[in-house]
Amino acid sequence: MKVLSLRLAAVAVFFVSIAATTPGYSAGCQEGSFESWLEGVKTEAAEKGISQRAIAAGLSNVSFDRSVISHDRGQGVFRQTFEQFSSRMVNSYRLQKGGSLIRQYGATFNRIEQQFGVPAAIIVAIWGLETDFGANSGNFPTIRSLASLAYDCRRSDMFRAELLDALRLVERGDLSPGDMRGAWAGELGQTQFMPSSYLKFAVDFDGSGRRDLIRNVPDVLASTANYLKSYGWQKGAPWNPGSGNFNILLQWNKSQVYSKTVAYFATKLSEMTGK
Repeated sequence: MKVLSLRLAAVAVFFVSIAATTPGYSAGCQEGSFESWLEGVKTEAAEKGISQRAIAAGLSNVSFDRSVISHDRGQGVFRQTFEQFSSRMVNSYRLQKGGSLIRQYGATFNRIEQQFGVPAAIIVAIWGLETDFGANSGNFPTIRSLASLAYDCRRSDMFRAELLDALRLVERGDLSPGDMRGAWAGELGQTQFMPSSYLKFAVDFDGSGRRDLIRNVPDVLASTANYLKSYGWQKGAPWNPGSGNFNILLQWNKSQVYSKTVAYFATKLSEMTGK
């Protein structure tokens, strides 16, 4: 699920563009260089019970990525209407591909709905909109992105907590640091979980011993359902705007336009497949 975008004044974009191209840039609210700040993160991680093995694996040779800060500062509010966004995103390719995947993983979806109460159409709609069914999960090194955003001053507390949770994922054995590549803001996997959500909601649905939301499709699908169930998804209830289940979709992404598009996509898939 996505980090909520914030409106940025043009002057802020201007100044960060300067910072992103200026050697020696450092975030004004942090004391010292990125390297000395990172040593403080290592100390905090150890104090919070994260092993030296996981700390070394995750934080050795991590550098500050100015391009991540440029992405963060360059965000705008969601300006497209539902009609514009949905007509672009819910196209014939995604409908056909989504229907095919519902049939391909039919047995897995049946188990998921029995356990979590979330139908295949909703999960596949999220899967398709987030990463085109896993085809475009992002290629930013997650730990470097989170460290850069945590060192920056806009949302440092939030991203520092996510950085520590990324180290906990390494500690738990779900992913190696090298596996952890995704969106610029630290989202991971085929339905784009932040590390904190990965820790809370990822499930090992195929019994492999790992919760792998990057390569393991059953884990991806079941974990997405588990997230929605944990926020109160009601089995068999409608998901149209105004319903209780639509409010759960807003827990996934607070954009009304995005959540309406998920609901619309899911309805079209359900009509096609009966799922």
